[in-house]
Amino acid sequence: MSEDADTGSESEGERSYRHLRVEEAPDAPSLTDHKYELDEAVGAREFGFNVYVASAGQLLPWGRHHHPEHEEAFYVMEGALTVEIGPEGAAETVRVGPDEALFVPPGTVNRAVAGADGTRVIAVGAPKDSDGAVVEEPCAACGESTGREYEVEAGGDVYVLYCAACGAEADRLVAGAE
Repeated sequence: MSEDADTGSESEGERSYRHLRVEEAPDAPSLTDHKYELDEAVGAREFGFNVYVASAGQLLPWGRHHHPEHEEAFYVMEGALTVEIGPEGAAETVRVGPDEALFVPPGTVNRAVAGADGTRVIAVGAPKDSDGAVVEEPCAACGESTGREYEVEAGGDVYVLYCAACGAEADRLVAGAE
C-alpha cells in the first residue's frame, strides 16, 4: 500500500477501509499480463475482486472452467473480451466490449479470451470462500478434460498446474508475465 493510502481506524472486531492504486495490489500468477487481487489487498472477505490486464488472445484466468457454487461478473474497461458460455462443442460466444458487463451464474462453463487489442477487465465473484474452479480444458498429454492440481513455486510467483488424470504439467501461471 502506498504511503498515502487511507486505512481508517481499526478496533477489535472492526475492519477499516482501505484505499490503494490497482497496481499496488498483489499481482497473482495467471495466464494474463497481470491479475491484480484487489480483494486480498483491501481485506475483502465476502467477494473476490480482481483486475486483469491481458494481451490479445490471453485466457482470463485460465481456459474452460466453471465454479460450482460461485457466481461471477466481468466488466470490460478497455478492449474486448470474447467469452464462450457452455460446454465445448455447444458453447455460445458472447463479445463483451468497453463499458459492458457479463454475468456468469454458478455451474456455468465458460472460457474468456482477450480481444485483438487486449483488454482490461474487472472480475468480481461471490461467495469468496467457494470460488474453487473446475478446469475442463483437455490435457495435451492424455487428452482428458479433467480438473487441475497445482503447486506453488518461486515464492508464490508461479503456479504449476497438473492434469488430475495423468499428472502431466498442463499450465504454468506466472505473476506479472508482461
